[in-house]
Amino acid sequence: MYYSCRDDGLHRGGVALIFDRKTNKSPMEWKPINHRIIRARLYSRFSKLTIVQCYAPTEDAAGEKDEFYSKLQKVLTYIPKHDITIVMGDLNAKVGSDNTGFEEYMGKHGLGVRNKNGERFLEFCTWSNLVIGGTIFKHKDIHKETRNSADG
Repeated sequence: MYYSCRDDGLHRGGVALIFDRKTNKSPMEWKPINHRIIRARLYSRFSKLTIVQCYAPTEDAAGEKDEFYSKLQKVLTYIPKHDITIVMGDLNAKVGSDNTGFEEYMGKHGLGVRNKNGERFLEFCTWSNLVIGGTIFKHKDIHKETRNSADG
């Protein structure tokens, strides 16, 4: 297990990557960025793979969102261009199902209506040339979200 957490001694928050035994033998490097982002680079069969695990701020944490996306963008700039890159985690975002104008970056199988965090995440994906994989194929709605908060 590779993890990154807060450094205030409270042991709250943080992100982790857990691999099976075979995969655990293949990391080239891993780097804890902060309590919201961790990066691991692995050998894979045909290419090198970089995984960025993250936990984005919630909808009402405006200042933290700027810092988070700035840091995430910086992390991506240091990933070698030939690596397969996966950004995953809890982005606290709803991108919705309307992909008009964003067909290159998302499918039509998102959930609900896009919220502000969804807009921000979609802008980030567009700028970073990333595809939101969870929207490409049809899934049951129950598998599209982990929690539905009282404020949507």
